[in-house]
Amino acid sequence: MKLSDFDFDLPETLIAVRPAQPRSSARLLVADGDAIHGGHVHDLTTWLRKGDRLILNDTRVIPARLSGVRHRDSAQGPVSAKVEVTLLEPQAEAGIWSALVKPLKKLKIGEDVIFSDTLRATMEGVADGQGYLRFNLTGNDFDAALNAAGAMPLPPYIAAKRKADAQDKTDYQTVWAKNSGAVAAPTASLHFDAPLLEALRAMGVDFSYVTLHVGAGTFLPVKVDDIADHKMHSEWGQVSAEAATEIAATKAAGGRVIPVGTTALRLIETAGKGGSIAPWEGDTDIFITPGFTFNVADALMTNFHLPRSTLMMLVSALMGSKTVRDIYSHAINQKYRFFSYGDASLLIPPRKSG
Repeated sequence: MKLSDFDFDLPETLIAVRPAQPRSSARLLVADGDAIHGGHVHDLTTWLRKGDRLILNDTRVIPARLSGVRHRDSAQGPVSAKVEVTLLEPQAEAGIWSALVKPLKKLKIGEDVIFSDTLRATMEGVADGQGYLRFNLTGNDFDAALNAAGAMPLPPYIAAKRKADAQDKTDYQTVWAKNSGAVAAPTASLHFDAPLLEALRAMGVDFSYVTLHVGAGTFLPVKVDDIADHKMHSEWGQVSAEAATEIAATKAAGGRVIPVGTTALRLIETAGKGGSIAPWEGDTDIFITPGFTFNVADALMTNFHLPRSTLMMLVSALMGSKTVRDIYSHAINQKYRFFSYGDASLLIPPRKSG
């Protein structure tokens, strides 16, 4: 298939830069097979039923964006330069992170960047356009200093419109966030608040928690015309034995397994590659495109995605390319809000016959 098959024109005005408040008041488009319905996220109590199981990604987004200063002695005297850093992934050796460094040429091997009175890092090396930074702190001390100095790593299409602020540290985090390590949020999950979770639990909807640390690669553009040539980024995830048992029990009882977000879907389908769900841990680079066989997910709650993205390919695999084109045309005509802070959709594929 061609990349152009997943393209569409989106008015700039539909890109959300702040989330709905309260979270569950965001609009919800429900695509039940070929039928499209409108409502709000709190209407999930209408669309879900007793015995359904929502799969929730409990990754916690770290405030991975840092602004610092590099000092250097020159022939003209002391000079300094501003350096912007976005942390990507911790390395095997404690205290070292891979990072996007801008401008990379302003920082030499062995030079320090000062981020705050307590947090600084030394450039250890460069590879594949990334810097490798050794921080002066590790463990809880590092976490505390990062929380004080860092900002949330908002997606490029929001960051281009405004800077991250203190409100984003709440808005860009799920209410159940637990395991730190993501540099992007599982954004469909941002629509849930305590009253909605309580209402769903009261009606007999079950929850299972899995972890997939969303990486910056989620925003990488697809640069090949033939999507079969695209190399997917990898992300670390875990489906515990408890979660796998719960999901298998729901499937056996005839309930629906519904991941909240493409991250949770990609993870459970990785764990279900053998035909049924099993405990799993490791790096996944699963690339879901039309023709993919879904072994675990029965539906998907997700936001509206970037044109020409791997996530458009994923939802097209679930619902069918023509149906997704109809969904997105409807969403644009009805002025749904798009991307990370935008509105949500509940995608329920047609029932399989036989």
